Amino acid sequence: MIDPFAVKDCALIAIATGERANDLRELRDRLETTRPGCIYHHFWGGLLRPSFDDPEYQNDFAVWAYHGLHDRFLAERLALVDPTDFDDLEDLRRELIEIIEERLDENELVSWTAAHQQFQFIRSQIVVFDTGIRISEPEELKELIPQLTVGSVFYHFVDARGRTANKNDDFSEWLMGFGDSYDELVEQIASLDPYFKSLTELRSQLRDIFKEYIYT
Repeated sequence: MIDPFAVKDCALIAIATGERANDLRELRDRLETTRPGCIYHHFWGGLLRPSFDDPEYQNDFAVWAYHGLHDRFLAERLALVDPTDFDDLEDLRRELIEIIEERLDENELVSWTAAHQQFQFIRSQIVVFDTGIRISEPEELKELIPQLTVGSVFYHFVDARGRTANKNDDFSEWLMGFGDSYDELVEQIASLDPYFKSLTELRSQLRDIFKEYIYT
């Protein structure tokens, strides 16, 4: 007997760490020691907060490189980093440090260029709410998905990949409990990259996938 799918909602609470960087060298140094939760926040936190940053740059490091350091070349490199390509936050940390060190080696002047504004390291704490909604059959997901809040989409599709043993989203994990009946659906869900789109866009794509594969 498969347990019902419990729908949760969430919010990310931003917590100041007091860590700051005034130039690229300092950013590199802080990245070597900052908590993994800071890296998580600066890549994923923007999905759940109103943002007026340049949408061309998906993570806070790239935004700061462009607006704070006025280094478009570095900003574009950092913007190409997709956190879903890495097994964990430590691998992501190493990639960021490598990119920054390459930039420091390329141009000594950029090492000491003072930023227009400091980079403030923020970490996230996730607060989870139980909505009380439960579904027992996969067919119910087709009706549920369009009604989910962006917080629910984030929790079940983005945050889940760091929680589940197989690094799957919660929908796929639950569907896999029904055997191989929904393997094709699970593959389609897994093909979605949550990073380079908004949560509303992600919800729409999930809705379309479930409409295509589940008929009621």
